[in-house]
Amino acid sequence: KKIKEREAREKETGKKTRGRKPKPPDQVKQKQSKANITDPDSRIMKTRKGYEQGYNAQVGVTEKQIIIAENVTQEANDINQLHPMLERAEGNRKAVALEEEIEALLADAGYCSENNLSKKASEEPELFIATQKDWRQRKALQEEPPPRGRIPKGLSQTERMERKLRTKRGRKIYKKRSQTVEPVFGQIKTVRGIDQFVRRGLDACKNEWSLICATHNLLKLWRSGKACWN
Repeated sequence: KKIKEREAREKETGKKTRGRKPKPPDQVKQKQSKANITDPDSRIMKTRKGYEQGYNAQVGVTEKQIIIAENVTQEANDINQLHPMLERAEGNRKAVALEEEIEALLADAGYCSENNLSKKASEEPELFIATQKDWRQRKALQEEPPPRGRIPKGLSQTERMERKLRTKRGRKIYKKRSQTVEPVFGQIKTVRGIDQFVRRGLDACKNEWSLICATHNLLKLWRSGKACWN
C-alpha cells in the first residue's frame, strides 16, 4: 500500500519522494525478537550514544518551559506520539480550567509524517514540524531564501510544511523549539542527574516520569519567586 501511494504521489508531483523506498513484505527480513529478562516491558531504543534498553519519555512544554503533558511509551520513535501528546496537553488545560488556548505546536522531524500533518483538525493548534533533522533544518533555513508568491499546487503535506518553515514567520516561530523543550530535558537529565528510571515495568516508569515532571514544575515555580507557600 505504501509503495503504491508513493508511486502515485511521485507521478502526481513529478518529483521523487525523499527517504528510503519501502520494500514489499516478502522481501523484508524478519528479525528474531529478544526480551529483557529484568524488564520485559522495555525496548531497544536508538540514542545519540548508540542503542540502549529503555523507554521513550515524552513531554509537552510551554514557552516558559513548564511541562503540560507527559508520557512514557515503548515505541522506539516519536511518529505516533504527536496527536496523543497534543490530546493530553489539551485535556490537562481543560482540567485546570485554563482559558488560554494552545496556539502553536513545535516539534522536530521525528514527529513528521504525511499522516500527522494531514490529520490536524481545524480546532487544533497550528503545526510547525521540522521535515529533516535539526542540523539539516537549521542549515536549510540559513542557506535558502524565504519563499515568495502563492503556494504551488500539487505539493504534499510535508513539502508544504517545509515551505512554511522557510518563511520569515516560520523561521521565527520554529526557532523557539530549541529554547523550550530542549532545555527541559537538559535540566532533568544533566542538572538534576536523572538520566535513567530506577523502577521497572511500563506502568511504574510512567508514574516515575510523572513525578519527575511534577517536581520539574515545582522547581520552576519555586525559582520564579511567584509562588505563595502559605
